[in-house]
Amino acid sequence: MKTIISTKYIKKIAFLTLASVSTIAFAQEEEEAKTKFEFSGTVDAYYRTNLTAPNGEDAIAPGSSFANLDGFSLGMANLIASYEGEKVGFVADLVFGPRGTDAIFASPMYSATGDIVNQLYVYWNVSEDVTLTFGNFNTFLGYEVISPAANFNYSTSYLFSYGPFSHTGLKADFDLGNDWSAMLAVMNPTDLTELNGTGDYAVGAQLGYSGQFLNFLYSQGGFEIDYTGGFDVTEDFFLGINAAHFSQEDDGGSFTGVALYPQLATSDNFTIGLRGEYFMEGDFFGAIGASDADGDASVLALTLTGSATIGDLILKPEIRLDSASEDAFIDNDADPTSSLASVLFAAIYSF
Repeated sequence: MKTIISTKYIKKIAFLTLASVSTIAFAQEEEEAKTKFEFSGTVDAYYRTNLTAPNGEDAIAPGSSFANLDGFSLGMANLIASYEGEKVGFVADLVFGPRGTDAIFASPMYSATGDIVNQLYVYWNVSEDVTLTFGNFNTFLGYEVISPAANFNYSTSYLFSYGPFSHTGLKADFDLGNDWSAMLAVMNPTDLTELNGTGDYAVGAQLGYSGQFLNFLYSQGGFEIDYTGGFDVTEDFFLGINAAHFSQEDDGGSFTGVALYPQLATSDNFTIGLRGEYFMEGDFFGAIGASDADGDASVLALTLTGSATIGDLILKPEIRLDSASEDAFIDNDADPTSSLASVLFAAIYSF
């Protein structure tokens, strides 16, 4: 017997099918929109002790930034909210704790408002090849960064410590094709987050090729040129490189340094690496505490770090030796000496 299906029934089925497809498509679009918003960050703490110098009330530390307290100490909590749209987006990067406080030391609003902003910027993808960023962003110079999860060594280098931390202004990034890139920026003076009462502005530029970057910064009479890059020598061996020179007009000080970062992965979850850095200051720059007549001083810093990964947790045992050209440290008898040996153990959780 032949079955006859009415036109009305066919229309009803078509409507229900179309409605179901529309609902699924809308749900997928909604889910995609949700995934554009991300919340991430890190939490870290460490233990540090001197081997050749006093601890406690008379404790001293290497002359570089962060991880300078002795005993059990806090790093920071870093909370990052970001939204990535097709054309526009933002990043709100907040820091809490000693490391965060040291990172935003130059914010004139810190003491008044308890400023906790590490980065806060919006961006616009003008085209596939041009992106504009407006706000406060971490520096484009140097191999190391503020976040401990993004560095291999937990303690930081002299080059990082005496270069800029962050900038506030407008930058334009250009994809030039064939692995070439460029950047131009106009910003407040170095590390000045807000309230630019100087009337001066800094200018920056970057030229990149295949992971190698040449950076330039001019701010309030100071000029810095910086090279940052690295190479995969083998599948398991990586060599990072950072070199920079800074000079200030009117004998305001200068520094020159180079750091090498050889890193060897011994397994899927353990890597060992060495940071070998030579840093030289001139004209009483103040990084090492030069006392020579001509104001010149230098330091050789060797830092051996292990990095063990357990899920989202990274454990970093580290031993560091700083050897200066003058008596920049003290020994266990509180006598002046040119070297300092210290060890630390850090734990970093990323989410």
